[in-house]
Amino acid sequence: MSGAEAVTIVVATGNPHKVAEMRAVLESLTVRVQSLDEAGYRGAEPAETGERFEENAAIKARAYAQALGTTVLADDSGLEVDFLNGAPGVHSAHWAGDEGSRAERDARNNAKLRAAVRGVPSDLRSARFVCALCLASADGSTLLEARGEVEGVIIDEPRGEHGFGYDPYFLLQELGRTSAELAPAEKNEISHRGRALRHLAYLMRHKHGLDA
Repeated sequence: MSGAEAVTIVVATGNPHKVAEMRAVLESLTVRVQSLDEAGYRGAEPAETGERFEENAAIKARAYAQALGTTVLADDSGLEVDFLNGAPGVHSAHWAGDEGSRAERDARNNAKLRAAVRGVPSDLRSARFVCALCLASADGSTLLEARGEVEGVIIDEPRGEHGFGYDPYFLLQELGRTSAELAPAEKNEISHRGRALRHLAYLMRHKHGLDA
């Protein structure tokens, strides 16, 4: 995985929005990105039993890498709300249940978030998006790990048409806009996932001898 030859990395997520965000950053490097579907994976999802984002990212990266016999990048990401003692945290994607489509789960999660912070003063609504990445080799060993965070506050009413998940309720105070009000390229510049991916790219170039 060095020299001028492009590296192929399978992105271990079924979320098409995450695939698009990762591809936008990584394909600007000497990296070919495949989704799980494109890689032909038809097995079950590994159980995410970790209590930290880093643990779940590693569980997924190692399991998919061994199953596919190739290099795999997995992320675990979510929203931490300080008033809620860090919830939903690692349970962000399924905070309000597993049933229904991704859009239906997002709607329920956001409704639960709105109810949880209703009446809470704005200065107590601090929150952050967190993304942990793990890159695993074909034998299931960890190659690299990276983490990114972005700070914001939770608002009552959704704003913006971009993004997914909790983005419409996550206000970036320094910009005066929610994550969902940012165009994809702008979001990738400042988002938790964008920051984690750029850190990973740096490690690939300078710390692990990978050509990226």
